[in-house]
Amino acid sequence: MVRVAYYGDVGSYSEEASLKFFKHAELRPCRRFKDVFDYVVSKEVDFGVVPIENSLEGSVGEVYDLLKDFNVMIYGEVQLRISHCLIALPGVELGSIKYVYSHPQALAQCSKFLDRLGVDVVPYHSTSSAVRMIKERGLKDSAAVGSLRAAELYGMEVLARDIQDNPNNYTRFLVIALHDHEPTGNDKTSVIIGLPHIPGSLYRALHEFAIRGINLTKIESRPKKEVVWEYIFFIDFEGHRLDSKCLEALNALRNSVPFMKVLGSYPKAT
Repeated sequence: MVRVAYYGDVGSYSEEASLKFFKHAELRPCRRFKDVFDYVVSKEVDFGVVPIENSLEGSVGEVYDLLKDFNVMIYGEVQLRISHCLIALPGVELGSIKYVYSHPQALAQCSKFLDRLGVDVVPYHSTSSAVRMIKERGLKDSAAVGSLRAAELYGMEVLARDIQDNPNNYTRFLVIALHDHEPTGNDKTSVIIGLPHIPGSLYRALHEFAIRGINLTKIESRPKKEVVWEYIFFIDFEGHRLDSKCLEALNALRNSVPFMKVLGSYPKAT
């Protein structure tokens, strides 16, 4: 049985994504994104699962930074529909809720519902941990935004379901390991590039993909921590790094940019 570390507590969406990808695994919850990466690098687990972006709230910047800093590769991706619930202690009524705890992204995804409720929102490090905390502390004036599974696992009551602002609420998770995936014929590749701070440098880099008919699926910029107001770029594109035209593009980039890191190739999530 494979060993998998994931961000969050038992009942978190990351745990759900882990089980969706692996079906059966020995799971290890982590309170920090960095802990997941540490476990993978130290070989205490075989894989790690972390959220990378949400369809409503955008990217998880800290995970992008860790992908740059740690010697790991992307083995797979999972897309999970996120259905948030308002969860409280059994017997608590909706009108008595004054505070709502959850991960900042989950709170943002339910902002309209929470505004109508007229409560104070309190950021917490994960959705499932917020549910557990309210249970352990017996907070009768508080609720958490989390999954139905978290409510069931901790014996809590669901006061409202599907409270997210938009029904098209999906989170994309990455499966990381010390190696990437072999070609499947339906793959994506992720890379990081650093560019010289001169006009046209990004255009010239992207041109290497365009002239070979390689479709880009995402470009994300992140601050270059060593130099103020300069950036590195995370690029996802269709194809496996071992495919001939992808290999040509990567070799051309490697010879023309000051920094490049191939994060890996992996099957597209269905």
